[in-house]
Amino acid sequence: MPVSTDFNDRALSLGLARVSEAAAIACAPLIGRGNEKAADQAAVDAMRRQLNKLDIAGVVVIGEGERDEAPMLFIGEEVGTGNGPGVDIALDPLEGTTLTAKDMPNALAVIAMGPRGSMLHAPDVYMDKLAIGPGYAAGVVTLDMSPSERVAALAAAKGCDATGIMVCVLERPRHEQIIEEIRSTGAAIRLITDGDVAGVMHCAEPTKTGVDMYMGSGGAPEGVLAAAALKCMGGQILGRLTFRNDDERGRAAKAGITDFDRVYTRDEMVTEDVIFAATGVTDGNLVPGIKREVGFITAETILMRSKTGSVRRMQYRNPVG
Repeated sequence: MPVSTDFNDRALSLGLARVSEAAAIACAPLIGRGNEKAADQAAVDAMRRQLNKLDIAGVVVIGEGERDEAPMLFIGEEVGTGNGPGVDIALDPLEGTTLTAKDMPNALAVIAMGPRGSMLHAPDVYMDKLAIGPGYAAGVVTLDMSPSERVAALAAAKGCDATGIMVCVLERPRHEQIIEEIRSTGAAIRLITDGDVAGVMHCAEPTKTGVDMYMGSGGAPEGVLAAAALKCMGGQILGRLTFRNDDERGRAAKAGITDFDRVYTRDEMVTEDVIFAATGVTDGNLVPGIKREVGFITAETILMRSKTGSVRRMQYRNPVG
């Protein structure tokens, strides 16, 4: 049967929410138990089962590594019943495995879906990322600016001084100089230990999260997921792949990357309208985590469509034995 090209985002959106909900609920018993691998595996298995119930001809383009490297939802894996539109899928069944294992904030089950060919096939390498929220002119900050120049430019655009800017940065040794330079401007920093998809998403709701800008390097696949979120929520993200060795350049070439120095915008990482769902595993700034009470488990999901700009928050309360 030929693959359909009719991507009915409205009809597919509720099914996508069920996928992220299933992943979050499956790993809930492992919150705070110290076992990252078990939590990740539970989320992966549940996400795969739910994806395979959807009437789509789906291909995982952002997943958990190549087939021979990951017994998880791997890049190139086909999911769905096969009876429906051809779609690209970007996912992280448990974004924040360490956060879950330690019962720390902002762990999410995350998935995005778009028409076939709509998402950058980002290799499993690092990406230098820079993101800001909606309402700013294109180019107000760039990857060629220094961290202090970015803070100054965003402060000017926001109409404040540097002390009115909050920057989210992943706490890693490689970011020590960035952190030092940002602090020298007077700007505040919110350090996160994991979960840079959520970190980027924080920029889209600065009045709620307090975060104005995200900067630093992290996984390139997570950059595409974050771009899908911002395509729905509003905001800008810039990404440039970085390589530590020839093996990583080889991965990029295998993924079809020819210009290793290219700076990708949000709409170059995600070229068409997408739907995006994220369910809270642990409590966070964007969405509450799983809640357990006698006889019930409750999950909350943020479900977004870039075509309409709609953001829906859904609470799912389910009886448990």
